Amino acid sequence: MDYPEGATPLDPDEMEGIKYPHIETRAELDQLEQQNIQDGFNWLSRQRKYQNFLNELFLRELHKQLFGAVWSWAGQYRKTEKNIGIDPRRIAVEVRKLLDDACFWIEHSVYPRDEFASRFHHRLVFIHPFPNGNGRHGRIMTDVILTHALEVPAIRWEKRSLDRDGDYRRRYINALRQADGGDMQPLIEFISAL
Repeated sequence: MDYPEGATPLDPDEMEGIKYPHIETRAELDQLEQQNIQDGFNWLSRQRKYQNFLNELFLRELHKQLFGAVWSWAGQYRKTEKNIGIDPRRIAVEVRKLLDDACFWIEHSVYPRDEFASRFHHRLVFIHPFPNGNGRHGRIMTDVILTHALEVPAIRWEKRSLDRDGDYRRRYINALRQADGGDMQPLIEFISAL
């Protein structure tokens, strides 16, 4: 299966988790996942039980709702090393640290909207908690926090497709890589332009 630039290839064990074994191409998989993401948005619009969206239970449930109709492991932290992301044994601890930091950032108004979104999204994608869907999950999770915790408008990520190869995706991936090296400004500028 072909993967767009910056996408994380799945290992054979993770591929066994697909609920539709007849899928052979990335386009077929993308179509299934996109339908599941729409279902996840519908689920999200009905959520009232989560008083605090900044917790690990919600973060994992959101991933499950976005990808659970396609992948049996949706909502479960990855157990394998990837070409990006931290050691899988540290995922739960680093996710909790990120959520605690985000609570602090919100409580003390540490960052303006676009910088908050950049820092949160980057760290979540850098941790890379799940075998697949980390970028999409990270963008949606960031928007949930912006709208529910900060009560500011969500980022217009869908302005152009970040899921397909092209200049727009390359700029996004490059900004994430620069943030990996400690330079947040390109990602802040990318998000600010949306």
